[in-house]
Amino acid sequence: MVEDRYTFGEWLSRQLRRQNMSQADLAIRLDVTRAAVSAWVTGRAEPRMDKIEAIAEVLGVDPGAVMNREDSPSSAGSLAWYHRPAHVDGGRELGNAATFAFDADLSVLAREATQNSLDEQHDPNQPVRVRYLLHEISGERRRRFLDALHWNELEPHFEAAADPSQRQKVGRVLANGIHEMRENDTLLLLRVDDYNANGLTGPDYDDGRFAAVVRRLLDSHKAGTAGGSYGLGKATLWASSQLGLVMINSALSEPHEGRRESRMIGRLDLPWHHLDGVDYAGPAWFGEVDPQRDGVARSWWADPKTVEDLYLTRESPDPGTSFLIVGAHDATGDATDLDGMHSKLVTHLARNFWAAMISTTDSQPLLEASVTSMRNGVVVIEEERVDPHVHEPARSRAVRAFLEGTTVSQPTRTDHVVQSSVVLGVPPLKENARKGEKQFAEHNAVLLVTQTDDNDEKLNQLVCMRGNRMVVTRRTVADVPLGSFPFQAVLLAGKATGSDLPDALAAEEFLRASEPPEHDAWKTTDDLIATYTRGAASRLAEFRRDTHEEIRRIVRRPEGDDNGPDPLDDLLRVDPPALPRNPGFPTVKHVQGSLTADGAWQVRVEVRLPVRVDPWLMTPILRFVTRSGPHPSADWQKLTAELNCEVTSAGNLAFKTGARSAVFHGVSDVTSHPVAAQMSAVEISLTRAKENAT
Repeated sequence: MVEDRYTFGEWLSRQLRRQNMSQADLAIRLDVTRAAVSAWVTGRAEPRMDKIEAIAEVLGVDPGAVMNREDSPSSAGSLAWYHRPAHVDGGRELGNAATFAFDADLSVLAREATQNSLDEQHDPNQPVRVRYLLHEISGERRRRFLDALHWNELEPHFEAAADPSQRQKVGRVLANGIHEMRENDTLLLLRVDDYNANGLTGPDYDDGRFAAVVRRLLDSHKAGTAGGSYGLGKATLWASSQLGLVMINSALSEPHEGRRESRMIGRLDLPWHHLDGVDYAGPAWFGEVDPQRDGVARSWWADPKTVEDLYLTRESPDPGTSFLIVGAHDATGDATDLDGMHSKLVTHLARNFWAAMISTTDSQPLLEASVTSMRNGVVVIEEERVDPHVHEPARSRAVRAFLEGTTVSQPTRTDHVVQSSVVLGVPPLKENARKGEKQFAEHNAVLLVTQTDDNDEKLNQLVCMRGNRMVVTRRTVADVPLGSFPFQAVLLAGKATGSDLPDALAAEEFLRASEPPEHDAWKTTDDLIATYTRGAASRLAEFRRDTHEEIRRIVRRPEGDDNGPDPLDDLLRVDPPALPRNPGFPTVKHVQGSLTADGAWQVRVEVRLPVRVDPWLMTPILRFVTRSGPHPSADWQKLTAELNCEVTSAGNLAFKTGARSAVFHGVSDVTSHPVAAQMSAVEISLTRAKENAT
């Protein structure tokens, strides 16, 4: 069947490339002008029936294949392994360094591979579906699979790369994998499928998703709010294979060469090795021979039988990619059989992505994940869909309440979810600061706290997340006040709050820069220091401290609680009395100032606002600092609101109800200065305005 948008010109161009034939060569063979062939290739014209028959004869295909734009029936015979030659300068890579950034552990694989799938969500209104399939094959099935893989071409390279005289870690792992291949009749395949993902789009060799995953190292092909930023996560697929071998089948969200389905390629990561007098760099690719690139293997559009023989048949045509890990293993030794590996995958999918799997009555989850185990085509462990409410009941209740808008400000029942906020200050980017733009951003992250029961395995835990709600950090909240209820807390930052406003996007990028390759912490990184102005590390520390303080405030038992007399509570208290998180009135948090050409002070003022039902109405006062005595004030020539406030006709500031911070600008009136501005310093204070001031 001809796929939509797969034109005759695209088909002809591909056939010419496969046979290393130029347009001029074809024109000579057909006795037509080169311009005529060019018109066919570019789609400006199509050949007559007699020319179609002549084209079929030249290309060695059936005329029906030309009419239907089918690849040559002999395409399977054009598949081969291409082994990259060694560097001419004698340099050697004794393994892919990216695979050593993580442990070859199924828990890490589940985290990194699923995160990559989430980052590639195609339709934002539908969940990404990720399916892990463990399949143990033996006997005739194993033999047919290895034949389809051209194992006879690979085996000599494995033996050379596993040479014990090299005494390299990668070689020892390969030697063990080859030994098990020969000693055992079984071979374990682990397939990771995603649906409603973009798939490996783009050309074979130039920029795009395909090249980033298949051809390149440290190329994440991601930006902005995506989870990964190092391009390392994909390496866990190859690290999870004792043979360093992964086969790929991708269904594309946008066509390449006019097609979308069954784009296939294989990649093998070996160390440098010497075979039959030739040195090889290590990496190898399985695909269609590209004569225009000295026999390099490129992707090919596989027929259904080849897809089936390589155990890469997808369950639907939805866009996405299937990665088949050949010789899968768990390097920690924790999981050594199907039952153990199945259980470990389910556990760690739940541990890292439970929040992305939460749905409501009005919305679908971001992610659906499942694990199935088979043996020789027979299901031995039924598909197990990961249920977040089973694995993380308290935290799942908290996130669902937030998504449904049923959180409370103070708990009165054990199943209540308290919602609060914690401010994250985002310093300016260095590149903006160099242009004179030094504006800070303030982002209100969402904090959720809910009571849990004493049977919870780990009480009083805080998990933090951003973006697509993958768990980033997980830690215990210490110094909880005596008598507090047992709890679980969730911090949603950046886009995880559901906001696409500039402050959320700024927080998203800031936190992404603070994550190491494992994406399991928010801390000072080289990327953070290189990207943001001074103070970035302090802002992270403040964010962490303020989050813990706010949790302690929420879970502290109110005075007068019936659980015990208040005086006894005071005697038993093991932590110092908590200071209020905010004063009882708005305070100036940060001031930036400079002088104008005419000698006026111009200031930008950030204000911290305590929680209050009614709006705050305050008067900003500009005072000149003196060494002794009172600080005289000056008048404002102009006041301007920037964030969460308005300037009233009386010159006061009306702050937005429910806001936790605000920003305004002011320019002083030079005629009211008690001294020249160049000889002074100033301070800003806020006083309560009269309630009837407008």
